[in-house]
Amino acid sequence: MRYLIALLLLVTFTAHAQPPILVGSDGEYLGTLSGNKYDPDSTSNPYGQYGSRYSPDSINNPYGRYGSRYSNESVSNPYATDAPRIIGRD
Repeated sequence: MRYLIALLLLVTFTAHAQPPILVGSDGEYLGTLSGNKYDPDSTSNPYGQYGSRYSPDSINNPYGRYGSRYSNESVSNPYATDAPRIIGRD
């Protein structure tokens, strides 16, 4: 019974939670960190502005400033000092 109540509370509170957003060090909006590949703002949408491999604003672009292994502003560079920040909406 406790397990069921805890599960219902978890589902209730997470169903209304907004996914966190990603913001560059310069304040540029870089999309939402969502697994929804149909959301136009999701970094998981391969055809969207923030999830495409070819978009300059995408963290998935291996040649862009936010996705390159060598860029100081990239999520892919483990030594980056100006990497994008994750901001919760709740």
